[in-house]
Amino acid sequence: MAVRRQKSLVLILAREFASQLAMPMFVADREGNLVFYNEAAERVLGRSFSEVGELSAHQWTDVFRPETLEGEPMTLQEMPAGAAFTERRPAHGTHRIIGLDGEARTVAVTAFPLLTQGSEPAGLVCIFWEPSEE
Repeated sequence: MAVRRQKSLVLILAREFASQLAMPMFVADREGNLVFYNEAAERVLGRSFSEVGELSAHQWTDVFRPETLEGEPMTLQEMPAGAAFTERRPAHGTHRIIGLDGEARTVAVTAFPLLTQGSEPAGLVCIFWEPSEE
């Protein structure tokens, strides 16, 4: 019998917040597991969250294949989400991902940790968008 782990209130509230936004956003837990992305993120990521489900930190970096604008593969630590996760600080950057629909997309990403009282990590949030070319 599989044991379901209980989500923290902070993650539940972050998921509800994300579900109300028109801006693409995903939520990861304290272990870096992607636990939700909103409907707006589905177009950028190439598939609905209900089709993909939760992914470990290593799985989502493998699935979305982040790379620099020069085409070099990026590790989790090199991405804004990695800074929010490992260093517990906000970060911003622009890089490319390959959506689950096979499309390469340039995304601007702002990530920040979700810290509870006492600076305990509850997870992280990433808000991202495709920058307009001017």
